[in-house]
Amino acid sequence: MEFKDTQAIYLQIVDWMCDNIVKKKWGSDERIPSVRELGVLLEVNPNTVMRAYECLQNQNIIYNKRGVGFFVSEDASLRVAERKRTEFIGQVLPEFFHRMKLLDIPLEVILAEFEKLNRKKDS
Repeated sequence: MEFKDTQAIYLQIVDWMCDNIVKKKWGSDERIPSVRELGVLLEVNPNTVMRAYECLQNQNIIYNKRGVGFFVSEDASLRVAERKRTEFIGQVLPEFFHRMKLLDIPLEVILAEFEKLNRKKDS
């Protein structure tokens, strides 16, 4: 994972983990990597991973079974996807549409690019 300077590392880990949950890499009630395992995998301090896990726990996306590890909450995938959709619609799209208008990019161009991307994805 390549980290950006624009956001705290633990929040980038939270986003990465949420993406993996939505992609069903980790299913409901499935154990996720331990704090140490993930620290080694991502080459970050375990304290940073623990901070990400605490954030995810506070959002009820993961839960801890004492002595066993951390697990994905039952409806985490649905809640994460809904939260990400809401954020996208409320934050990303307004800026995106503002730039489209500023640069005079017609919606047809965006739709054509979207279709092109979907065709590549299906190949």
